[in-house]
Amino acid sequence: MNSKEAFASAFKQIRISRRLTQEDFSDVSSRTYVSSLERAIKGPTLEKINSLALTMEVHPLTLLTLTYLIEGKVSLPDQIFKLVTKELKELNLSLTASA
Repeated sequence: MNSKEAFASAFKQIRISRRLTQEDFSDVSSRTYVSSLERAIKGPTLEKINSLALTMEVHPLTLLTLTYLIEGKVSLPDQIFKLVTKELKELNLSLTASA
């Protein structure tokens, strides 16, 4: 499964688990756009991922983590978090949130 298909599946799973319809995203996207995301016809921008996640009341990383799990790149969320933490440390980036 490619990234676009994995995102489509992750997005739809979260949307359905939150009992949201495609129309519930009308403040951030058209129903046609949401449908095209779920059918892996289109891929979202980072801004769109943020807007979609906000509508579903999940953190954008939740949506992206589920995407990578579905894609099969990793088998457990902890694997992703350990890798990201390690890479941020290697890059000497702060792991604390800015105020």
